[in-house]
Amino acid sequence: MHLAGEVLTPRTQSKSQDQPGLKHGLFSYPILQAADVLLYRTTHVPVGVDQSQHLEFARECAVNFNSTYQTKFMVQPQTILSHGRRIMSLKMPTAKMSKSDPNAKSRILITDSPELIEARIRQAVTDSFPGISYDPEKRPGISNLIEILSALDPKGRTPEQLAQEMSDHTVRQLKMVVSHVVATELAEVRERFEHYRASRQEVYDFAAAGAEKAMQIAKPNMDMIRNIVGFI
Repeated sequence: MHLAGEVLTPRTQSKSQDQPGLKHGLFSYPILQAADVLLYRTTHVPVGVDQSQHLEFARECAVNFNSTYQTKFMVQPQTILSHGRRIMSLKMPTAKMSKSDPNAKSRILITDSPELIEARIRQAVTDSFPGISYDPEKRPGISNLIEILSALDPKGRTPEQLAQEMSDHTVRQLKMVVSHVVATELAEVRERFEHYRASRQEVYDFAAAGAEKAMQIAKPNMDMIRNIVGFI
């Protein structure tokens, strides 16, 4: 059961089951996302696989608006998908890694210290099979670590290629490699985060400048939309 106007996608349905106390805002999220995209007449949007259905809804909104009001004003945004797969939970590798997971050990945050990253990956659920191989169905934990490694690999090697090259590694060695690569990749991001956290005024200035720039784009578009639907 859902209220009129709600859009129940697999992602929102999953979240509603995991967090039964969530309100109508969760189900309205695809609508709000579509409004954010369409207001700026966005042509391309980078999203994860789980967001692609929401973007399809945004395109449907654009088509319906243009058809209803006999206009070409609304732009149908195109999807840009990351080359990497979804990153799965370190504690339940068959489920997506999520910041809302009650188990903090299931995820890595971009602000985590190298020591914490190493500890989280060291404790990641894997299996007792010998060697390293890439098989998301039979070895989801090992495959998840390899996918993380592949997503950050400067040479662009696929999970299959990395698994082949590391086939004689132990699980412990694989975890050491992954933790080092992740910690190194996030080092600059973490430093910048700490810098801005200590420089609140700089953050406020960026936000104000961004809001002004967004308003300059949004206002004429919103005026045009109101004119098209007859509100002006």
